[in-house]
Amino acid sequence: MNELQLTGGARIGMANASIPFATLKVNKDRLELNASIIGNLTFQPADIISIEPYIMITIIGQGIKINHKVANYKERVIFWTFKDPNSIVRQIDETGFLNNQNNSEQKIDRTIIEKQAKGGFPIKKEFAIGAIVVWNLLFLTDIIPFLLGDKEGFPIGNGVLAAIGLLFLTALLSLISADFRRLILKEGRELSDIKKFAILAMIISGFMLLQLGIMTKFMN
Repeated sequence: MNELQLTGGARIGMANASIPFATLKVNKDRLELNASIIGNLTFQPADIISIEPYIMITIIGQGIKINHKVANYKERVIFWTFKDPNSIVRQIDETGFLNNQNNSEQKIDRTIIEKQAKGGFPIKKEFAIGAIVVWNLLFLTDIIPFLLGDKEGFPIGNGVLAAIGLLFLTALLSLISADFRRLILKEGRELSDIKKFAILAMIISGFMLLQLGIMTKFMN
């Protein structure tokens, strides 16, 4: 087997991406776990301590645990799958990846080392922090007046709608604009690193905008 590619879920640290929002790709030279916004991890054979079956709850909570020694990645890395975890480990072994762990002739991929140095989170930290702050401030413009009794009726107004609209716009621009992606993503990251999350965020926020718009109009 030259390459293995599977779709599943992932847990990186405390963050979890449910099935099917993660992808595992393995060949003899690298293992990549793309869990969209919660983390995009790339390993060389020498980075791996072991890969073992992991079963928390049969079928719905099973997968493989990737034990590694990359300092800038979260220690806990699990790939969730409905398939037999033991068979996944065997398939990874068949790619030749595990056989390269102690290979002294294994070439060091500098691009992987540079990516690892930036951590698994694909979005620039300053953008993520700024987005969270703006999101919360917009929500508070509706919630605080309601709690203080200065606003009657439905406690969702322009502030909440603006926050959700901003999420929709951010997700849309990340999908269609390369310039916008350069603004929000770390160097070396690509659309594939956030695509699934962006699509999901756009669908959910679009649906919420439609529903909240209707409810706000009805309540007022």
